[in-house]
Amino acid sequence: MAETVEFELVSPERLVISEPVEMVIVPGAEGDFGALPRHAPMITAVRPGVIDVYQGGKVSQRIFVAGGFVEVTETRVTMLAEEAMKVGDLVADEVEARVKASKDAIDAADGEAARQLAQRSLAVALAMKDALISKKAH
Repeated sequence: MAETVEFELVSPERLVISEPVEMVIVPGAEGDFGALPRHAPMITAVRPGVIDVYQGGKVSQRIFVAGGFVEVTETRVTMLAEEAMKVGDLVADEVEARVKASKDAIDAADGEAARQLAQRSLAVALAMKDALISKKAH
């Protein structure tokens, strides 16, 4: 049996996953990285993107996260996500509506703070759109 690392992903709504896995590919703020057993300890920000969870030498789950933070130790990967959902649960029409609403919010922003918030929302929506495209490829 392959060595595993405990992976726990928590969103504000719920515990998304908590199980031993072979590897987790994380969309880190500085780029994607793989967390394996005995990984060097680190804490980093997570950018909007897809987490690939590996079991049995292949991707067993793909989960979209809207950002957050991850702590990696030799035995555990703990992620606190702003928003998380299985890639298979993303719906194209809802994602397109989210992109449009974010673009409209940018146009309607009445100050720099509102504009930055709307731009962040657009970045998440576009990452969701990319996840939908990659869903078709898998």
